[in-house]
Amino acid sequence: MALPTGRAQTAPVRIIRPGDRGPEVDDVQQRLTSLGFRIDAYELDGWFGPSTESAVCQFQRRRGIPSDGLVGPDTWGNLVEAGYSLGDRTLYLRYPPSRGDDVAALQGALNALGFEAGKEDGIFGERTDRAVREFQRNVGREADGIVGPETLADIQRLRRPAPGPSRALVREAEALHTMRAPLVGAVIAIDPGHGPEEPGASGPGGTVEAEAAYRLATALADELAARGAKPALLREADSDPPASARTKLANELGAAVCVAVHTNHGDPTAEGATCFYFGTEGTHSPAGMRLAELILASLTSGLDLVDGRIHPLAIAILRETRMPAVQVEPCFITNPHEERLLRDDGFLHRVAAAIAEGIARFLGATQQRAEERPAG
Repeated sequence: MALPTGRAQTAPVRIIRPGDRGPEVDDVQQRLTSLGFRIDAYELDGWFGPSTESAVCQFQRRRGIPSDGLVGPDTWGNLVEAGYSLGDRTLYLRYPPSRGDDVAALQGALNALGFEAGKEDGIFGERTDRAVREFQRNVGREADGIVGPETLADIQRLRRPAPGPSRALVREAEALHTMRAPLVGAVIAIDPGHGPEEPGASGPGGTVEAEAAYRLATALADELAARGAKPALLREADSDPPASARTKLANELGAAVCVAVHTNHGDPTAEGATCFYFGTEGTHSPAGMRLAELILASLTSGLDLVDGRIHPLAIAILRETRMPAVQVEPCFITNPHEERLLRDDGFLHRVAAAIAEGIARFLGATQQRAEERPAG
């Protein structure tokens, strides 16, 4: 599916929301209808009405991103990416990298042929570039890393239907069986959710998610340091870097795992702990899924929190990080009881200890706190 000529590719400067009117809304509506989502005819003059909001929510659920009905940077980026099919454009390694469903299809085809393109995340990075060049050498073409008509024809000629999970998923799942790494000395990236400019949800008592997340993140950093790990916060208390900067820093640090800390929000009666890992309709991270399972098990067994289960999500901090990554939401900030817990330093330290225990189990070795280990 080729994008219509002249359609804007840059993200809007503001969040597009229900009630808005104008060319940006019209652009969103065109993208949604081209993807098969229904919008009532009387809204198609650029009005963000009920059917447009419903279509946005359906699209968000399909893409594995938060279904809030708003068109912010994540949703806009996914709308652009969904408009590309393999063959619509020439693909090659560039900075910033090409993103789109065409890249994900390329990665899937290369993995199916035995050329390791890595996670089928729709981002044309160095691993995908190496897989393309290796494929080109194997079919006798110049290994230039450019996926133009000739290379694409070779891929389509050789590719065979491959039922079941992709080889990338199988390889990652198999690697989990042999993963053994100590927590001591391991770099653990910790992303305190939100920030001063975009503070997130608020509780009935006035607790702000960005502040609660930062307090929990620092408690987790202290706990990990006490166990001999090397924690690294991806933002300071007074900063609010974009998601791309946070994922870039985690990758540059060579972190063993990445843990994003948020709180959940919704109905005041909703409660419990939830963990998220990278996943879409077509793929997921087995390592991220296992890390989420272990952290959630530690939270719910050790703190008697309601089990909100693990869920796939395709936000940047989970999708773009090269290491296993999870987003942990131990409480609902909108629940009065759990909001009070988030203000309790003792509770935050118990949550931090539970998350650290889950990380240690994932890495293959449960570690005692440094001050509790026997001397000598």
